[in-house]
Amino acid sequence: MNLSGRDAVRAARRVVVKIGTNALTHATGRFNRAHFDALSEDLLWAAQGRELVVVSSGAIALGVERLGLPARPKDIPGKQACAAVGQSRLMRAYEEAFDRANRRVAQLLLTHGDVQDRRRYLNVKHALEHLLEAQVVPIINENDTVSVDELKFGDNDTLAGLVAGGVEADALIILSDVEGLFTADPRKNPDARMLPQVDAVTPELLALAGGSGSQVGTGGMTTKVRAAARAAESGVRCVITSGAVPGRLRSVLSGEPVGTLFESSGSRRSARTAWIAHALKPKGRLLVDAGAREAVTAGKRSLLPSGIRSVEGDFGRGDPVDLVDAQGQVFARGLSAYDDGELRRIAGLKSSDIESVLGYRYLDEAVHRDDLAVL
Repeated sequence: MNLSGRDAVRAARRVVVKIGTNALTHATGRFNRAHFDALSEDLLWAAQGRELVVVSSGAIALGVERLGLPARPKDIPGKQACAAVGQSRLMRAYEEAFDRANRRVAQLLLTHGDVQDRRRYLNVKHALEHLLEAQVVPIINENDTVSVDELKFGDNDTLAGLVAGGVEADALIILSDVEGLFTADPRKNPDARMLPQVDAVTPELLALAGGSGSQVGTGGMTTKVRAAARAAESGVRCVITSGAVPGRLRSVLSGEPVGTLFESSGSRRSARTAWIAHALKPKGRLLVDAGAREAVTAGKRSLLPSGIRSVEGDFGRGDPVDLVDAQGQVFARGLSAYDDGELRRIAGLKSSDIESVLGYRYLDEAVHRDDLAVL
């Protein structure tokens, strides 16, 4: 029987739970052990009869506490130092919590480089599959100690969305300091109402998502909605709700109408297409004409050099690039068959002219359809 909505979330057998910094800390940024203990009980309940993956923040907050700092550092070295001190303490807290139910946990620290490279991405995916088969609960966090801007996910919402799609989860639950997605900022507009369900993430919907709800976390509502959209495209339903309310995770997995449910697209991308769409950071942009956009989106065809109007960025063969239409909207992402210099020379030309201009021809296509993901 095909289930939908809350019924499908209740029936989920493989669940990814993202726990944000704001769900684990006081307003001051200090680690809130009472909240952690309550969440741990909910996680243990959720793990009964389900495969569970946890994407958890909190390492920096524990580092701040351990180092006796007055507040969370704002500089990168300071944050990295706190993460280095706090990560082992975070894992010890999870180990002690899950030991009460004789459940094992495992630590995975990831950077964006671990998913940007196809081989490493598959290694992570396979490692997670083996852990779940062994009934181990993976505890995943960004490796803040070594991450730099080009290797960072930016927030654990993005990481959780990638993990949910990668392990082909049935549901993604994002626990934060917000009750769900509202029609306006409820802190400023008393008439704002929470949306119980979202069937499709549109630009208008993203406009409803404001900035971060506090000074502690790094991911605002926009990152959560984008993570939900990524999950939905991978066939994974997502619920965004408050992690500060005891028992909220149980309510979500019991099918109760709490938080905002983001319905899935009903189908899953292939693993390779999902990797292109969501795991890669583009190194350039190809501005294309209306005909090329139509061919790629509706015709499921490759991007030919003739459809390219201009090339932006510095990239090589096989690097990820975004395809952008005349209105400036990114509508697809793919792996370029030529470097940026080559594409600048052949942009707007027929495929039959490539060899006469470059002196060689790798492919007739600028981006082959097998290397394209429509966003």
